[in-house]
Amino acid sequence: MKRIGLITSGGDAPGMNAAVRAATRQAIALGMDVWGVRDGFQGLCNDNLIPLGSRDVGGVLQHGGTMLGTARCDEFLGAPGRKRAAECLGRYGIDGLVMIGGDGSMAGADKLLNEHGIPIIAIPATIDNDVPQTDMAIGVDTALNTAVDIISKLRDTAASHQRTFVIETMGRHCGYLALVAGVASGAEAILVPEFPYELDEVVQAVRDGMKRGKKHSIIVVAEGIRDQFELADFESPAHKVAGYIHSQTGEQFDVRVTVLGHVQRGGAPTVFDRVLASRLGAEAVQKLHEGESGVMVGLRRNQLVDVPFTDVIGQTRTLDEHLMKLAYTIAE
Repeated sequence: MKRIGLITSGGDAPGMNAAVRAATRQAIALGMDVWGVRDGFQGLCNDNLIPLGSRDVGGVLQHGGTMLGTARCDEFLGAPGRKRAAECLGRYGIDGLVMIGGDGSMAGADKLLNEHGIPIIAIPATIDNDVPQTDMAIGVDTALNTAVDIISKLRDTAASHQRTFVIETMGRHCGYLALVAGVASGAEAILVPEFPYELDEVVQAVRDGMKRGKKHSIIVVAEGIRDQFELADFESPAHKVAGYIHSQTGEQFDVRVTVLGHVQRGGAPTVFDRVLASRLGAEAVQKLHEGESGVMVGLRRNQLVDVPFTDVIGQTRTLDEHLMKLAYTIAE
């Protein structure tokens, strides 16, 4: 393999740049040329590629986002679009591709592999941490630290004004961010799509806390619980939860809402994410160099592993039920 392509796809995640940097320099060390694909799969459809040298990826390690860019590409969802992408790789003489992204991007990469025989290695990068078969994806640790930092600040003002704050984290179908951030922040209640709950129990948890002398409460909810409500696109589940608490308590509790949103995706990656991204970026290139394809490189018990796409795509990450029970035990 003499020339490889690097692509970042899906939602940006802190640490993507560190992965691009490591992959580029590992490839150069192995005697390969490197081309970066701009704006995700859209760049393959539009012939938007740039050569990458060692100095081109210098100074990016500490930056969030992705230097290559990412974009939604409806064209790639269809077979003709994927054919154009494969033809683009052929024109540039690219022998293999390293794809850095989430589960949806991995599914697209798998189709490109199966339909056109493009050797591909995937690296999990998504703050939701919803990719199975890896303990962590790139960006998760940074997003958690961002969320916990903000929740800690909100607790300060909640305590000062004796308020109940309902705080919404990202996570479309996975409550990992909400659960871990909630435990780390001492939340009185955590609502995630994986585990059933009753809003009356949330109200009771707030009331019980007040009886024990608590002057404020923190409720952390994952955006994925929106599927359990009838909400318009612009409405958030956090407002639904806050509204219910208010409807049941009247003026007894002063309830406020904070939706963390995309702030969780930005910012300088943590040490953990920089090291993880560097390890995975180099490992992905090494796998391509050794002739492997159709696998995701991930992390289990701090060891790098490679997992076939078939064991990742379409599978569901299991949330730790014991951690959820612990959250409520230590919130008493």
